[in-house]
Amino acid sequence: MKARLNLSTVPLVSHRRFTVASAAIGLFAFLAMILLATQAFQVWRRDSKFRAQQEQLNSDIARLQNHRNELDAFFNRPETAKRRELAGYLNGLIEQRSFPWTKVFMDLEHSLPAGVHVVSIAPSLVGDEVQLRLVVGASSDEAKLKFLQAIESSPAFSRLEVLSESRPGRAEGTDEVRVELTAWYSTI
Repeated sequence: MKARLNLSTVPLVSHRRFTVASAAIGLFAFLAMILLATQAFQVWRRDSKFRAQQEQLNSDIARLQNHRNELDAFFNRPETAKRRELAGYLNGLIEQRSFPWTKVFMDLEHSLPAGVHVVSIAPSLVGDEVQLRLVVGASSDEAKLKFLQAIESSPAFSRLEVLSESRPGRAEGTDEVRVELTAWYSTI
């Protein structure tokens, strides 16, 4: 039989468990530190890219705002305002010239009964629709009623509204009745 004798003055203590546990915790902490450092670096890179983009956008906004201020100053000048007014006037003339006068008169020709004639016609563009202001003269009340019925039944005219009716004296003309009305005209 063998006897175990310890001749040392201090008993033998094994620190192997502590060393292995410390090494495992240290390795885990080191891996966690590397992972956190990698994450921090990626966040820093994304943040710096974001800041660069934000700076670029801010400079673009400032540049565009300066350009807008320059344009506002240009368009607020008196000579530019006069040009805009002239352009509006010319566009109005172009719209009047592009109005289908021939088609209107052809549609009116089909609607005018005997004894009725157009005294004046004034088109105006309201939105995308054309409103006609008509003054017609009629030789009798019967001719006036036939004209109003024909206009109402015509597909080219809609929303007929009689504004006034007058009876001029015979000295002013041959019309017994003069009617002022508005109607919406379909250019299609």
